[in-house]
Amino acid sequence: MDIKQLEKETNEGVESLPSAERRKFMKMGLTVTGVFLGGTVLSLTSISTASGGNVDSVIPVEGQYPYPIHYGMVMIQNHCIGCEKCMEACVKTNNVPVGHDAWRTKIQERLTTIQGEEIQEFRPILCNHCNRPPCVRVCPTVATYKDPETGIVVMDKKKCIGCKTCMAACPYNARYYNHSQHAIDKCNFCIDTRLKEGEKETACAAVCPADVRVFGDIKDTNTKIYKLLHKPDNKIWVLRPECGALPNVFYMNA
Repeated sequence: MDIKQLEKETNEGVESLPSAERRKFMKMGLTVTGVFLGGTVLSLTSISTASGGNVDSVIPVEGQYPYPIHYGMVMIQNHCIGCEKCMEACVKTNNVPVGHDAWRTKIQERLTTIQGEEIQEFRPILCNHCNRPPCVRVCPTVATYKDPETGIVVMDKKKCIGCKTCMAACPYNARYYNHSQHAIDKCNFCIDTRLKEGEKETACAAVCPADVRVFGDIKDTNTKIYKLLHKPDNKIWVLRPECGALPNVFYMNA
């Protein structure tokens, strides 16, 4: 089954998603299987699964990923127990100030009903390090930008004038104003506190006792994150797909 045939397949809300957005995911070896909850959750699966084949997942080719290393994170949502150790590690590692609604990662709690039984769910959230980040487009001083080596959305606090335009533009409400630094701050995948020191994981991923967060290079076919994204039958979704930001934080259930 080719891409044109896949685009013709319908499911709940799929036809409402722009074809250009579907093609973006297809280039990563993923196809849209559904748009749910008013467009806030996008369901994806590998193209090999959608086409009914048993071949390996599509291997990225030159040009599909614009960065030498393309970092992302998969959240295995139903593993999360809400212990908040990730939040504690993030605060300690990245000197996140207390108060003023400052956070780089946090856990959302919600109740859902499955087969008539009410169940508590936990959803980890953070900056989605989008491929097409609205925050970068609106920044008047280029204080927020995509790191050319990793694709991580980072802040140059020396350039930030604290106008909060990026905060208003972020579809994930993942930024805060750091009063002590007079600048906007956010999750940066620990690029300055861990990755540049040779660590392979973010602070939140390293400390998680339930292995909820899988961090790595989604371009590298040998990484766990790549294999999760492309494993047949794995249903992957992202938050707020309707905004067209193309996030690099994905969600799945084990």
